[in-house]
Amino acid sequence: MFRNVAELVERAEKESISLSEVMIRQEMEVKQLTREKIFEQMERNLEVMEKAIEDGLKGVQSHSGLTGGDAVLIQNYMRDKEPLSGHLLMDAVSKAVATNEVNAAMGTICATPTAGSAGCVPGTLFAVKDKLNPTREQMIRYLFTSGAFGFVVANNASISGAAGGCQAEVGSAAGMAAAAIVEMAGGTPAQSAEAMAITLKNMLGLICDPVAGLVEVPCVKRNAMGASNAVVAADMALAGVTSRIPCDEVIDAMYKVGQRMPTAFRETAQGGLAATLTGKKLEAKIYGSPIDE
Repeated sequence: MFRNVAELVERAEKESISLSEVMIRQEMEVKQLTREKIFEQMERNLEVMEKAIEDGLKGVQSHSGLTGGDAVLIQNYMRDKEPLSGHLLMDAVSKAVATNEVNAAMGTICATPTAGSAGCVPGTLFAVKDKLNPTREQMIRYLFTSGAFGFVVANNASISGAAGGCQAEVGSAAGMAAAAIVEMAGGTPAQSAEAMAITLKNMLGLICDPVAGLVEVPCVKRNAMGASNAVVAADMALAGVTSRIPCDEVIDAMYKVGQRMPTAFRETAQGGLAATLTGKKLEAKIYGSPIDE
C-alpha cells in the first residue's frame, strides 16, 4: 500500500504501470474484490457524475435561491461567442458549476472528495473527454487516478473545509483532477504528481466561508476556478514544468496552513464573504432573522 505520492509514483514506475492501475490493485487488495467488481463500483460513480452534469446543464435552482443557472449561462456564452480562455477550459468550468449547482439543489452528486468540491473532477473529465476521446475504461481510470491522490491527501492532511479551509476541499479536488488529466493525456506518473503539486500550491490558504452556512456561495464558483486551475496545471506539467516543492511537501504545507487557519475561516460562516454586509443580508433573508448593519 502506498502512503504518499512519492510511493505512489515509485510503485507505478517500478512496475511500469499507470497510477490508476496502482490504485485499482490497492482497492482489490484492501476490499478483497475482483477487478470487475471494483470497476463496476467506480462506473456507478461515473454514471452519477454524468447525470449530475446533464441535469445541471439543463438548469437547476437551489432552494435558497442563492445559486443556479450559471452553468447554462456559460454554455450559452460558449455557443454564441469565442471564449477568451478557450472552449475546453470554459467547458470544464461550466460542467464543474453544473455539478455543484445540482448539489445545491439537493440533487445527487458524487463527492470527490467532498460534496462542496464535487465539481472539479467530473467537470474536467467531461471537458477533456471531447478533446481526448477516451474509452469508457479510460474514463473510469481517470477516477481511480484522482482517487489515488485524494487517498494520499485524506490520509496525510485533510479534505475537510471545517478542518483545513477550502484549500483542503476545492484545492485537493483540483489537484486530483490535474493529476488525472495528465494520465489521460499520456503523461507520466511523475508529471501527474507535478500537476497535483502545481495546482495545490497555488490554492494554499483558500478559506472556507460559506454564506449562510450553505454550500453555495462562494463554493459553486470556487469549483469553477478549481477546474480551470487543474486544466492549466496539467498543461504546465505536460509541457515539462515542475514544482520546486515536491508534491508530498505541498500537501504537508496545506495541512499545516489549515491547522493555523482561524476558525472563522473554516466553514463556520463567521468570516470572509459570509461576514460581509451582503453575506449577512442574504443569511437574514434565507433564515428570516434580523441583522445589525
